[in-house]
Amino acid sequence: MKNSILFNAKKLGTFEASNRVVLAPMTRSRTAQPDDVPTDLMAEYYAQRASAGFIITEATQISSQGKGYSFTPGMFTPEQVTGWKKVTQAVHQADGHIVSQLWHVGRMSHASFHVDGLPVAPSAIAPDAQVWVVGEDGIGRMVDCPVPRELSKQDIKDIVLDYRLAASNAIEAGFDGIEIHGGNGYLIDQFLRRSSNKRNDEYGGSITNRLRFVMEVVEAVSDEIGANKVGIRLAPFITQRGMHDIEAIDAILLASKKFNDLGLAYIHLSEADWDDAPLVSDQFRQALRLNFNGSIVVAGNYTAKTGADLIDSGLVDFIAYGRKFLANPDLPYRFKHDLPLNDITDPSTLFGGDARGYTDYPRYSDQASVAQSNDSTKPTAEILP
Repeated sequence: MKNSILFNAKKLGTFEASNRVVLAPMTRSRTAQPDDVPTDLMAEYYAQRASAGFIITEATQISSQGKGYSFTPGMFTPEQVTGWKKVTQAVHQADGHIVSQLWHVGRMSHASFHVDGLPVAPSAIAPDAQVWVVGEDGIGRMVDCPVPRELSKQDIKDIVLDYRLAASNAIEAGFDGIEIHGGNGYLIDQFLRRSSNKRNDEYGGSITNRLRFVMEVVEAVSDEIGANKVGIRLAPFITQRGMHDIEAIDAILLASKKFNDLGLAYIHLSEADWDDAPLVSDQFRQALRLNFNGSIVVAGNYTAKTGADLIDSGLVDFIAYGRKFLANPDLPYRFKHDLPLNDITDPSTLFGGDARGYTDYPRYSDQASVAQSNDSTKPTAEILP
């Protein structure tokens, strides 16, 4: 893999990525409580992975209303911005680049996060889904999402403003750009799909109307920080969480043309990563490439070779890796030199907790040093009893 295109540099928005291996956004729930503030431990975690072409942070709520899981970080208070500054400084000191993924979960939430007990959504339809919530006993559990409250038009305007302010906060915190989370059944995706959007006003019905909310968000954020610092994540083929809609592909392809007109830096496709997941067709990839002149990032069940092959095809520009990067902080180095990969050792450490299962995964050079040290202690033929 040493000479693979996977390790070529590429311009992305306002910076140059040193390679095409991206750290995918992964919720890890390690913030300081009770105010969801990023910590020194989080700064260490991201800095360990700064050899990525660029880092996309875990999803970060734009407001208290946008929260759906315990201990996820925010980007709407001065304390949160200060916490994120530690993260960006640590990554930049390690010569990395990092963008903040901003989200509003919409109906993918729980009553305990809301004063009135009600998440919000385009329509009052509960998802067939669960979220991770830490109870009063300190134990995290997956719990059902309730029926949400339908957003008013004023609510929608307020959320667009929240996105604008969060994007401004992210730039203040030192991020190289932001990614709007528009996939995986969260609020923007809920507006895009007929299964979750039953509105009869200008935000529902036709594809054009269902795209109105995402376009208002993208335009507001682009106006605030510049479109060349903005990416968006989409999930055209993922139908979990009650998101099945045969018009989803048409909606996303139309949106991609509009994103191109605005000059967005990239589109990030969240692809299903289970073994029997639906395949993303070359026809869709070709249509997206024709519609959008910026970079295309994909995240799915890719290896170094399948990722490199897809880049070689010319249909995408970057491959984002999640679990592999979680367990291998030096993933680009391991890929480049065809080295073995660590596996995730304890799934219970994925959400919440401390350094265990978070910052204690070793680099290959550290593992090699330990192995060499262990070998040097073994008796040799010259050492007699």
